[in-house]
Amino acid sequence: MVTPRTGGSGETLNHAARKIQRVYLTLTLGNTVAASFIWGINTLFLLDAGLSNLEAFAANAFFTAGMVLFEIPTGVVADGWGRRMSFLLGTVTLAASTYLYYLLWQISGAFWMWAVVSVLLGLGFTFFSGAVEAWLVDALRFSGYEGGLESVLGRGQMVQGVAMLLGSVAGGVIAQATNLGVPFLLRVAVLLAMFAVAFGLMHDVGFSPERSTHPLRATRAVLTASIENGLKNPPVRYVMLAAPFSAGVGIYVFYALQPYLLDLFGDPEAYSVAGLAAAIVAGSQILGGWLAPHARRLFHKRTSVLILGGLGGCVILLVLGITHSFWMALVLLALWGVVGSAVTPVRQAYVNDMIPSKQRATVLSFDSLMGSSGGVVIQPLLGRGADLYGYPASLAMAGVIELLSVPFLLASRKQGAAADRSSTAETNPNNESADNT
Repeated sequence: MVTPRTGGSGETLNHAARKIQRVYLTLTLGNTVAASFIWGINTLFLLDAGLSNLEAFAANAFFTAGMVLFEIPTGVVADGWGRRMSFLLGTVTLAASTYLYYLLWQISGAFWMWAVVSVLLGLGFTFFSGAVEAWLVDALRFSGYEGGLESVLGRGQMVQGVAMLLGSVAGGVIAQATNLGVPFLLRVAVLLAMFAVAFGLMHDVGFSPERSTHPLRATRAVLTASIENGLKNPPVRYVMLAAPFSAGVGIYVFYALQPYLLDLFGDPEAYSVAGLAAAIVAGSQILGGWLAPHARRLFHKRTSVLILGGLGGCVILLVLGITHSFWMALVLLALWGVVGSAVTPVRQAYVNDMIPSKQRATVLSFDSLMGSSGGVVIQPLLGRGADLYGYPASLAMAGVIELLSVPFLLASRKQGAAADRSSTAETNPNNESADNT
């Protein structure tokens, strides 16, 4: 297995690596289009079903609670049964639970029903988290690719942005032309199509799943090894401990911006404006994905990018919380999206260069779990803040919460991991570093 070099954006891919990248980008495109049909109107959909702000964000919190509950079991599925199997199970589960969401909207279901189905939605997404990224990294290394991961992950971020742009705008426009339920049905249809695509194109390469006749024993073994390479690995641990604050805030802000921008716009039924908000975030993802490898080359350490991103996000949210201009809010939203999107591939590359292949999907799932756990607490907390003090105040509160991630990123930086150095040609599983500069 070839260990990738951690360089900038100028590396070329061989034929096998290009094929792997094409499959990865295809899966990213289809999955994100499917998911983003509802991203621009999800909060409006829940409010239209009769839920209060507190209940709507509590439903979202149950979604993230589902991700917390199932991240590790589905990560073990990816490591023990294959990343392809995990992806296929994810498309089926997410399609079924999305259709149940649509049915609840039709019957104005009780809150407990929304809570249960939201947990199932979380289950669907956990089959994807960790699995696709682990599949990509192992397949690239098996193909002999020696470039930095930021380049490929940045392209994935750009494709994700394009897909989100298409899906969110289409979802908002279609909802306004028809009703809020139609985008949910479109998501179901695209997910079923992605099942067929992944079945034909996605094959585990560079990784051999170790299926066991004793599932509980295998789960315990993989989880133990994942903890050893995750929470017990100091530079990885501190990045994971920062995740609840940054990811929890990100989830809340994205969904809170829908009703917040409609309030600023002055028309509570302008669903296309809510779709525009998601589209701006999508456009920011495209730019952020392009910037990621360049940002990597500007700084000696990856953690410099992460720390500046956390500080920048905090400042932007504080300003967003005091603005009364719809157009200024759109500009700030775009800046917030660019900062977060430029940081994400750098963070992914940093973590991936510090974990071994065998437990990659489970460790990445555990990392996602940490972020989701923040959403479980932060979403209803800030949702209640929006009920009491309004959306601007809740966004300012979100900025303060995001600032809490920075000390953990500083602690990770102090560990001197080899994966942190932009000039490092190779990293090793023990994260030993020849120097600390």
